[in-house]
Amino acid sequence: MSEIDIWVYHPRAGYQQGTDLIGYGVEATDGGIGKIDKHSEEVGSSYLVVDTGKWIFGKHVLLPAGTIKLIDIAEKKVYVDRTKDQIKDAPEFDEAAYGGEPTYLEQFARYYGQPHM
Repeated sequence: MSEIDIWVYHPRAGYQQGTDLIGYGVEATDGGIGKIDKHSEEVGSSYLVVDTGKWIFGKHVLLPAGTIKLIDIAEKKVYVDRTKDQIKDAPEFDEAAYGGEPTYLEQFARYYGQPHM
């Protein structure tokens, strides 16, 4: 069994290069968590940044592309394979730290790379 790359979109997720996901709603396995604020298509480090709005006041969370199980273009929703609590407990996305630290994404890889229930 090969290890799944957390930074790559699953083929069955329905992602197509060049699709603008900004503004799409994000659904955890147990309900909505917010809207996509930005996303990266960079090969080997694709991810979404989700503005959680009122759910976790003022927090932005990073979701690696490998957590996405389905993108519904018609409904403008992205479904991820994590619960609200798993996402809430994730490291907070800090754009300033991301810009200056090449190993910044490692903390997310460690967190999201853990087996999930």
